[in-house]
Amino acid sequence: MKRLILAILMATPFLLSACAIEPLAPWDRDILAQRKMQADPYPLDTALDEHIYFSKEASHGGAGVGGGGCGCN
Repeated sequence: MKRLILAILMATPFLLSACAIEPLAPWDRDILAQRKMQADPYPLDTALDEHIYFSKEASHGGAGVGGGGCGCN
């Protein structure tokens, strides 16, 4: 029980340090709204690439890491 409390107390500063204290300035919002700042800046290209990988691998999920279609990772 003491270890759990100690772990919580040690993790608390790290969890609280990620909180933003100041709000985002209005002049910074245009930078964050740019296409290059999005998680997927080109969703159509991503969908086409995933379709190509799906077609080549003959299974779903061929866009991930790992070997080719021969089964040798």
